[in-house]
Parts: sequence; structure tokens; C-alpha cells
Amino acid sequence: QVQLKESGGGLVQAGDSLRLSCEASGRSFSGYTVGWFRQAPGKEREFVAASGRISGTYYGDSVKGRFTISRDNAKNTVNLQMNSLKPEDTANYHCAVSTQLFGTRRESDYGYWGQGTQVTVSS
Repeated sequence: QVQLKESGGGLVQAGDSLRLSCEASGRSFSGYTVGWFRQAPGKEREFVAASGRISGTYYGDSVKGRFTISRDNAKNTVNLQMNSLKPEDTANYHCAVSTQLFGTRRESDYGYWGQGTQVTVSS
């Protein structure tokens, strides 16, 4: 079983940057595709980014060019660097893992989820 814990959320102003981290206990991230999703109040969960188990990085259209997903194998973490934040980025951000070989946007492909970290961007 994989336990995931997100960190790094907070309250920032529009245009600022934040770096979220997802830490895994119990397993190494190297055996999984890792994804980030977000959910704002009253909205459906949205795909943000994924790092493929084999290779490749994938991004949702709304964050492409602003967010970057990366792995730190030494620390067994997956990070989400978020630049040029906008008020519409406000949400609870969750990381999740999948056994898919490549990055996937489908929530149903992810078997383990973290509790999330809140990101609030003020205008």
C-alpha cells in the first residue's frame, strides 16, 4: 500500500509561485506514474499534470506552460512547480499514483490518493 502526503500549499497573490511536493511512504515512486489533480469547491476534480512511470510529462490545458512536474528520486518525492498563479488556480491539490506505464489523465487509472493541500490565489 502506498501512502501519499502533499505539502507546500498556501495563500499567495496572483502572479506568485508555489512548489507543491508529494511524498510517498511504503513504496518508491519509481514504480508508478504520478499525477496531480485539483478540485475547487463546487467543481469537478481536474487533471493538472502527470509524470509517466516509463517516461513523459503531461499537463492539463489550463496549466500548460505555467506548471512543471518533476521527480526527485533521492527524496522519493514528486514536485509540482506552479508559476504565474491565477485566482482560478485556487483549489485543493491532490497527488495520486497509477500503475499505468505512461501519464494518464483518467482519475480511474489512479489507485492511491493523498489528502490534498490547499492552494489559494488572491487577485
